[in-house]
Amino acid sequence: MATKTAKVPSARERLLAASNELFYRNGVHSTGIDAVIEKAGVAKGSLYYIFGGKDELVAAYLRGRLQAWRQSVEAAQAGADDPEQKILAVADYVSRPEFRGCPFVNAAAEAPAGEAQGLAIKEYRQWVRESFLGLAADTGVADPGALADALILLYDGALATAEVASTARSAALTAKRIARLTIAAAKASSPA
Repeated sequence: MATKTAKVPSARERLLAASNELFYRNGVHSTGIDAVIEKAGVAKGSLYYIFGGKDELVAAYLRGRLQAWRQSVEAAQAGADDPEQKILAVADYVSRPEFRGCPFVNAAAEAPAGEAQGLAIKEYRQWVRESFLGLAADTGVADPGALADALILLYDGALATAEVASTARSAALTAKRIARLTIAAAKASSPA
């Protein structure tokens, strides 16, 4: 009888897993590559061969975070038919117990971003803008751009409040309440 052997993660997968844990927990700037390679159990040369340096590793970490965040949002929105409920589902992200702030805001605030890191952060902001613009348009309001701008500001504020005040659940509930009021106001100001 043949025995199955467990697939050993590649050096790339181990580097990404280690950076995901360490960068999110300790910060991008304060986590050195030596800590990442030690946690990943790979040689320093592997990091440089695979990613070229810390900037590309940080960008890959952020892109992985964006992919996971998008999947999480899509899963939360899957059960909602109403555009307003889909908007409110986004606020649930900050109420997770493991929430330690927005990794994109954290990375951008810690130190000047390298080129690859900066591009990854721009991709995230573009996705946020497009997502809220699409959701705002689905509500049928007259000015979906203005509603999207208000929701993005609310989203950013909820992320910052949840991280700094350590009241993630409260920030999510407050964000939902304000989002409902903002959507209602936008609908009320739209021509019938």
